[in-house]
Order: sequence, then structure tokens, then C-alpha cells
Amino acid sequence: MTPDMDSLTHYVRTDDVLMGSPQLAPWRPVVGITPQLIDAELVTLSMMQAMLIADR
Repeated sequence: MTPDMDSLTHYVRTDDVLMGSPQLAPWRPVVGITPQLIDAELVTLSMMQAMLIADR
């Protein structure tokens, strides 16, 4: 798989998991700044970063 397809695959899987189990989503305060990323994007970016660090 290409890196772009890998990212897309992680995003889709994460989105599916978070839709089915919303309690797994990152905690967000009730008030404050409106998020610019949805939870699936945030979790996917975190996973990708962890995988890049692990590859070193």
C-alpha cells in the first residue's frame, strides 16, 4: 500500500470504530474552542505519528 492509502485505511477504520463505540473518542471539554478536526482524524494522526516513531 502507498502511504496515502495507508492513511486513508487507518482513518476509515478509526472512524468506523469511533462511530460504533463513541466512548473511545478522545475527551473534549463541553465549552471552549470549536474543534477543527473530528475525533477520527485526531486519533488517526496520533496513530500515524506513533507508527512513524516506532519505525525509527
